[in-house]
Amino acid sequence: MSYPEPRYLDEHGAASGVFRSADLPPDLTMGPKTDDPAERPTEVHYLGTGASTGGAFGLYRWEMGPRKSGPSPHFHRTITESFYVLDGTIRLYNGERWVDGRPGDFLYVPEGGIHAFCNQSGEPASMLILFTPGAPREAYFEELADIATTGRQLTPEEWTDVYLRHDQYMV
Repeated sequence: MSYPEPRYLDEHGAASGVFRSADLPPDLTMGPKTDDPAERPTEVHYLGTGASTGGAFGLYRWEMGPRKSGPSPHFHRTITESFYVLDGTIRLYNGERWVDGRPGDFLYVPEGGIHAFCNQSGEPASMLILFTPGAPREAYFEELADIATTGRQLTPEEWTDVYLRHDQYMV
């Protein structure tokens, strides 16, 4: 293993870091907003998008409310996905078995690796999700949020179209 070819060729470094405050509100809410803490929807923070990182990665803070949420088992052809549990208990699926991920637990899934996650704990939970390279996952998240918020019902053919457009292959 060696370092990749240089991507920055200037002789001097640049002041180019981007700071994002933890106090910013979520970029996306997955599902109807409610004042009932037991029905709090998932909130997503776009920490570093593929666009903002020059395609290097996408990093998102995923804050799940206490109700059950998360995708069914699936895989991606073009991106890796990694999960790092921050708070609570998040069920993680590595393609063979489900485990209860707790703060500090990590799951890496290469391209083609079957995986899933969900919050079944009845309590809020949060994690970081990292995609490499930085694909435009925000469009997928926003489409899912719109479906959840509006209550729109999709046919199996429409779901297949959504998944194919976003490198999501359900198993």
